[in-house]
Amino acid sequence: MDIYDFTVKNRKGEDVSLADYKGKVLLIVNTATGCGFTPQYEGLEKMYEKYHDKGFDILDFPCNQFMNQAPGTDEEIHEFCTLKYHTTFDQFQKIEVNGENESPLYTYLKEQQGFKGIDGIKGKMLTAVIKMTDPDYKNNNNIKWNFTKFLVDRDGNVVDRFESTVTPEKIEKRVEELI
Repeated sequence: MDIYDFTVKNRKGEDVSLADYKGKVLLIVNTATGCGFTPQYEGLEKMYEKYHDKGFDILDFPCNQFMNQAPGTDEEIHEFCTLKYHTTFDQFQKIEVNGENESPLYTYLKEQQGFKGIDGIKGKMLTAVIKMTDPDYKNNNNIKWNFTKFLVDRDGNVVDRFESTVTPEKIEKRVEELI
């Protein structure tokens, strides 16, 4: 099994095969519209605009599992993102990234790239919040918060995982290397 074996739902509920993205560098992100990390949409869009013509795509999966920070319908979330951050990359149906109802795509992503830790001052604050719901967070590969990013190379290999505190600007060099 590889990344291209998965089918996901776009925001309109239609099936989309990830095989449609074969040969592209992908950044797969679980997002939220009411989170302290939501302004990362701006950096994501800038990176998308800069590299899309070179074979780069961003796959945005809204997720409401972290303190209900992605309320609303798929259409309301899309409208928020396009109006406030002018996003143009592909946005999919709201999903769960952990637990009994987690998306099979996210099960796969977490198996390919496990949790490696959270750094920085924002990381210390985020860790305090995470510990309340997941005391064993260091020892599992669950998604810890909104805006966790997985980087996939042109061959479909999940090559890196970046936690919420890592901004798009900090991973741009890594994207450039893969393009």
